[in-house]
Amino acid sequence: MSNPAPSPGVGVLDQGAELTFPSGFLWGAATAAYQIEGAATEDGRGPSIWDTFSHTEGTVVAGHTGDVACDHYHRLASDVSLMADLGLKSYRFSVSWPRVQPTGSGPANAKGLDFYRRLVDDLLASDIEPWLTLYHWDLPQRLEDEGGWPARDTAARFADYTRLVVDALGDRVRHWTTLNEPWCSAFLGYGSGVHAPGRTDSAAAVRAGHHLMLGHGLAVQALRAARPEAQVGVTVNLYPVDPATDSPEDVDAARRIDGLANRFFLDPLLRGSYPQDVRDDLRRICDFGHVREGDLAVIAAPLDLVGINYYSRHVVAAGPPEPASSGFVSGSTWPGSEDVRFVSRGVPVTDMQWEIDAPGLVETLRRVHEEYTDLPLYVTENGSAFVDTVVDGRVDDVDRVAYFDAHLRAAHAAISAGVPLVGYFAWSLMDNFEWAWGFTKRFGMIYVDYDDDQARIPKSSARWYAEVIRRNGLAAQ
Repeated sequence: MSNPAPSPGVGVLDQGAELTFPSGFLWGAATAAYQIEGAATEDGRGPSIWDTFSHTEGTVVAGHTGDVACDHYHRLASDVSLMADLGLKSYRFSVSWPRVQPTGSGPANAKGLDFYRRLVDDLLASDIEPWLTLYHWDLPQRLEDEGGWPARDTAARFADYTRLVVDALGDRVRHWTTLNEPWCSAFLGYGSGVHAPGRTDSAAAVRAGHHLMLGHGLAVQALRAARPEAQVGVTVNLYPVDPATDSPEDVDAARRIDGLANRFFLDPLLRGSYPQDVRDDLRRICDFGHVREGDLAVIAAPLDLVGINYYSRHVVAAGPPEPASSGFVSGSTWPGSEDVRFVSRGVPVTDMQWEIDAPGLVETLRRVHEEYTDLPLYVTENGSAFVDTVVDGRVDDVDRVAYFDAHLRAAHAAISAGVPLVGYFAWSLMDNFEWAWGFTKRFGMIYVDYDDDQARIPKSSARWYAEVIRRNGLAAQ
């Protein structure tokens, strides 16, 4: 079932203006458990921080929750059939920690694991490679009550949970991702509080980031011990960060945001150290006393691949600092850099108001390869939210098609430049619960009609992507 990784740069052919990807390039789509599964209280599943957060007044647009989401838990077979119809070669999904281990410790919930056994078996029967993400933000609420990711013990609990999942699925799942976007878990969950668990404590956010990575390293150890043949990696969300002007103040603002968004995670994971300038920037927040001897060696455990989620670029400038009263007490998304402004360039944006910047994908991929690693790289998420309308039973999402087309051309350019990019996962397979935005933002290639019994409607982008997969490339422009 496994798709062998192609040799970087081999088989990339230009047939006129048509772009062909390397033989064996892995084409997939991605989702996350809390965003699609529903069945929040069925078959022994325990509450996660996102259950608690979404049921807290004022946290999610329109009071939406993931209680039902896309009802994927009950529609597993038909959803896999849709994937097969698209010709997907791989499906990246996440396992719900509280579905497998309701309180975050103790024995596995058999019914929870059975759901993922059925999913994996159905995928393999449809010739779709299962790509398993162990953590996509749904920490069991009991562990949050005991301190959450700012507490060191959570990393050890994550390794225990990993063992339960690999024992159940390791004979059939080859590709494993430990964490999805630890930046979001740490700095949105514990810094700004706009994501679960909704805490606003800058020091806690920094500790959470470290313990997430420590949990990653311990999970890698657990996977290696149980399944030495497994292909193991981590997924980080990365951004090119540019100064708005060449002024020293703006250049330093870009350095600081790049430090928190990118290097705070890339350096420990791939170099075994924190950047000294980032530690200096955070000195007013914490003293890094939570980093113990040996932690960084665990975090930098050798990997087989690196997943990169790419959506946009940051352009920043030195701005008027926030009032001192709000400084470091209540926390922020960017600890120690609250006086940095994010600048709009007036370019087209998605419905998330994220600037569309396909060349930034080339920059990001080249940077990771040239500065950090020769490991195979995968784009594990890339996609866009737009306002979608059903007309005569169809959804003609031309903006999303244009977005995918531009970013896949950028991916091809990166391969041509020598980047070992060997796979791409579109975000997302279907519309879903978009975290604090609830169901008001649609990223899917498949439209979900939440008002009509969760009906699925493949959009134009789904048909377009199916053709890309079929031809292993892009048509001439």
